[in-house]
Amino acid sequence: MAKVKQKHANEHFDSLLRRFKKLVDKDNILKVHRQKEFYEKPCQKRNRAKAAAMKRAQKSTPPIQTRQY
Repeated sequence: MAKVKQKHANEHFDSLLRRFKKLVDKDNILKVHRQKEFYEKPCQKRNRAKAAAMKRAQKSTPPIQTRQY
């Protein structure tokens, strides 16, 4: 669990909340929780991983230029 302490006695709650949200986003706590909220079959995990790999591959390769007549 992410813990945030006050830097000084006069620190406002808004700044504490902002630092806590940044820490949670950095650690991917919500993302992991949403993934583990429901059971996912092994074949669904594989399919999701394959789809992510294909998406990464498409991003990394430059688009094919076609000839315009």
